[in-house]
Amino acid sequence: MDRSTQLVDFGSDVPEPRVLDVDWIHGSPSAKHNNDPDIQVHAYDEHTFILRQNMAINYEAPFLFLIFGNARAVLIDTGATESAEFFPLRRVVDELIGRWLAEHPRDDYSLLVLHTHAHGDHIAGDAQFADRPRTTVVRADLDSAWEYFGFDDAPDRVARVDLGGRVLECLATPGHHEAAVTYYDPHTGILLTGDTVYPGRLYVADWAAFGRTVDRLIAFAGTRPVTHILGCHIEMTSEPCVDYPVLTTYQPDEPPLQMTTSQLRDIRAAIDEIGKVGDRPGRYPFPGFVICHRGE
Repeated sequence: MDRSTQLVDFGSDVPEPRVLDVDWIHGSPSAKHNNDPDIQVHAYDEHTFILRQNMAINYEAPFLFLIFGNARAVLIDTGATESAEFFPLRRVVDELIGRWLAEHPRDDYSLLVLHTHAHGDHIAGDAQFADRPRTTVVRADLDSAWEYFGFDDAPDRVARVDLGGRVLECLATPGHHEAAVTYYDPHTGILLTGDTVYPGRLYVADWAAFGRTVDRLIAFAGTRPVTHILGCHIEMTSEPCVDYPVLTTYQPDEPPLQMTTSQLRDIRAAIDEIGKVGDRPGRYPFPGFVICHRGE
C-alpha cells in the first residue's frame, strides 16, 4: 500500500498510561541568562506532543498540546506571548507537523486551533496562525467557542472533534472562565483540563459553576479510561499546600504536571470543606492545589 494512503489506527486499543517523568523547563535564577529553549517539546507518543513555554519569556509558562489525526492536527492553546520572534510557536508547530507528515505522508493535511479558555496566556499566539494555509482558528470567546462546539444550544452535550480516526470528546466546563472547555482524547486517555484543574492556583470566577464542573468531570472520568489529567500550568511546590508566588520565573521544586482522577475527588472534597464556612471569597490551600475563590 502507498504510504500516503496508510491510516493510523487510533481506536482499537484501550489506552495505557505512559510514564510522564519529564524534566520540564522551569525557569532560572536570572531570566536574562536563561538558556532553555523558547518552547520545550515533549513527545508523549509519536502522535501527541506537550509543549511548554519558557518562563523567561512569560512567567505563566503555559502548557500547550499538539494532537495528530489522520486528516488534521489540533493545537490546543497558543500560549502567553504574541511575538513570533520571542515565542516562535508557529515555527515549532510547523516543524512538528512537517516531521509527522514525513512519516505519514498525505495531501491536504490541515490544522485546527482550539483553546481551553479565553484568558490571554492561552490565546496570545493565535495571530501567528491567521495566514497559515489550511488552518482554522476557532476563537476562544464564549460566542465563538460555544457555537463551534454546539454548546450554545446544548451546554451539557459532549461535542466531538474528528481529526480523522481520532475523535476528541469536548465538554463545556465553566467556573474558572465562562467559556472553558475540557478535552478527552480516547487514544491516550488524557483529559485536558486547562486552568480548571492543575497543580496550582484554581481561580474560581463562578463558584456554583465550578462545583458543577468538578462533579461533571468526576462523572465523565468514571465512564472513560483516564490515564492522566493535564492542566496548563504548574504553580505548586513539592511541599504540600505551598505554591510559588505569582510572577515567579524560577520554579526548581515543581511537582509533576499530571494529576489523577482521585485528585478530582480531592477538589470536590475541598469545595465541600470551603462550603462549610459559607464558601466565602478567599484563598484556600490544599495539598496539591490552592482554590482561589474570587466571588461572583
